[in-house]
Amino acid sequence: MPTPEMPYRRMGHSGLSLSALSLGGWTTFGGSLKDEKLADTLLRRAREAGINFFDIADIYARGASEELMGRTLRDFPRHEIVISSKVFWPMSEDVNDRGLSRKHIMESVEKSLKRIGTDYLDLYFCHRYDEHTPVEETVLAMDDLVRQGKVLYWGTSEWSGEQLAEARYQADHLRAHPPRVEQPQYSLLARKRMEGEILQAAEELGMGLVTWSPLASGLLSGKYNDSVPEDSRLGRIEWLAEQHLVEKNLQRCREFSALAGELGCTPSQLALAWCLRQPGVSSVITGATRIEQLEENLGALEVELGPESLESLDRIFPAG
Repeated sequence: MPTPEMPYRRMGHSGLSLSALSLGGWTTFGGSLKDEKLADTLLRRAREAGINFFDIADIYARGASEELMGRTLRDFPRHEIVISSKVFWPMSEDVNDRGLSRKHIMESVEKSLKRIGTDYLDLYFCHRYDEHTPVEETVLAMDDLVRQGKVLYWGTSEWSGEQLAEARYQADHLRAHPPRVEQPQYSLLARKRMEGEILQAAEELGMGLVTWSPLASGLLSGKYNDSVPEDSRLGRIEWLAEQHLVEKNLQRCREFSALAGELGCTPSQLALAWCLRQPGVSSVITGATRIEQLEENLGALEVELGPESLESLDRIFPAG
């Protein structure tokens, strides 16, 4: 089958265009996926399909994700791809090797650039809000990285609407580059925070939204409807399983899978298609450890959702 044409979207009020579907490294590249040949094949197929945004973080497999993805990404024409990484989580036991202090940001970006094998990051995310560091310190550090050319745009991940507004206020006050993108969790099973708070804040601030976990760690793929495969993400990561594998969720997912069958697509494709049509979403970050998964995800671009289908999804997964 021919590959669906990849749409591109502006990242908020910036001039940067991102592929509607992107490929991330969380729990996969360097984690459950260590085969260099397979990783190379996945990344090259993603690029061939039009994916231009590749999302990584230093904490993913303790740097191994950056290294594994970087080996292939450095082969692509640099102007054709968008590479992101993140900073916040502890990378060692040292007291300063964590958070959003100027020291940790400046040292972490150099390590990420070296692991990936690139001179600059298109996007650099503050992976969480740091209650122990003044926001102005973080804003000024990020501004310096932009002025140095090591980062083109900086952003946030899992910040509240109030925290986003605070960062923008400090940036304006300091005449610094403001955050241009937020990375929130968003799926049919995780709607309340995004739709009740983040969407409005991002729109008011002109920020793009690149969302993660659109399949709710695989729960919306249907693979957990009857049992938990040992080699699956929820079979390996206990805290994720405790968060997602509750009977209410499983009942909804079984009904959701039946609806996908009626629409002639897979549950994964339906979940992604729903995310893709939500307002304000610049890119939906997907994961894959097999070519078949990547191809299935790409098929979501062809799924059309009419009013009746959307009503059914809202009934199964109420917004609140």
